[in-house]
Amino acid sequence: MNWETLFNMQKQLDSYIEDNHNLSDRDLFDDKYLALLVELGELANETRCFKFWSNKKRSASDVILEEYVDGVHFILSLGIVKGFIYSSTNHKSSEQTETELFNEVFERCMVFKNDTTQANYNRLFASYLILGQKLGFSEEDVHRAYVKKNEVNYERQNSGY
Repeated sequence: MNWETLFNMQKQLDSYIEDNHNLSDRDLFDDKYLALLVELGELANETRCFKFWSNKKRSASDVILEEYVDGVHFILSLGIVKGFIYSSTNHKSSEQTETELFNEVFERCMVFKNDTTQANYNRLFASYLILGQKLGFSEEDVHRAYVKKNEVNYERQNSGY
């Protein structure tokens, strides 16, 4: 998939939010990094993949996809802050469990925060996409859900969220 469209949409949303909240002169990297970690936790919670102690079923696929796309928003936004862009390549499916993939994404987040390079950004983005594949989402699913959630984010900003 060509991620440039989503990067452009995210850049516009970020600018809109920063302008409306007078944040243009503030470095938001750490805030966006923490937001990504929170979104990852929320996503893991919806999948329930790590909840070995519970018999409750995972959330519906559309709920999980919406949480997944929240993470995409922040990964894109972190790249924008640092001037990085991701170019899609074909990702091999993983034999890792969902839990292992979540842990890998968390680790890649930490590596990227501590060593903010294009290569580490690419690894973070790729590991998140592999997690998405494991969750059953195609890049087209992600693109559609991102566009839909982007509209919701604008509506929220316009309603005083």
